[in-house]
Amino acid sequence: MSSQEYRHIVRIAGKDIPGTKKTIIGISQVKGMGYNFAKSVLDILKINPNSNIGFLTESQVEEIEKAMKNPSSVNIPSWFLNRRKDIDSGKDLHLITSDIDFNVRNDIEREKNMNSWRGFRHTYGLKVRGQRTRTTGRKGGAVGVRKGGKILPAGVPAEGAAPAAAAGQAAAPAAAAGQAAPAAAAGQAAPAKGGAAAPKDTKTPATKPSTEKKTK
Repeated sequence: MSSQEYRHIVRIAGKDIPGTKKTIIGISQVKGMGYNFAKSVLDILKINPNSNIGFLTESQVEEIEKAMKNPSSVNIPSWFLNRRKDIDSGKDLHLITSDIDFNVRNDIEREKNMNSWRGFRHTYGLKVRGQRTRTTGRKGGAVGVRKGGKILPAGVPAEGAAPAAAAGQAAAPAAAAGQAAPAAAAGQAAPAKGGAAAPKDTKTPATKPSTEKKTK
């Protein structure tokens, strides 16, 4: 195949795929087309899955899109499809691209309108298929537990109480010293104000021994 037929962008089922990718990888990028499904389509259409997708011809792209939308036309078994026994038509279908989201949204709305248990679970945003809800799928502000502060040894004040206690202890001696200073000053000034003399020493002086000789 000549290089002139190479395309840098290939559009398949509304998806732009770079031409440098392998054919099987490029097809599996379409929503609803898995790797195994893409390989089965390419094997049935006899297209090399390892060649670059940019070398595909227009006719090959049309065949691939036809096989995507109607897999039964290329004899793909029904167990390979992603929507078997459709509730509206009863047929085995394979949905791709935006059809998947549209049908899933309609299924959820139908379950809500039926007031089924699955509908209630969808309404309240809970898990529907029996999963665990004790540890997963939790929402809101109550998630997790807030841890407390560190446990301090006995006799050690907390961080917030240490400055306050120190300030209180420093203020108590200052206040006591402030009260004692005026009292001492008043005690010293009292004798001067009354004019009384200072108290004398009341101790008796020591008597000297007499030096007179005793007469016979």
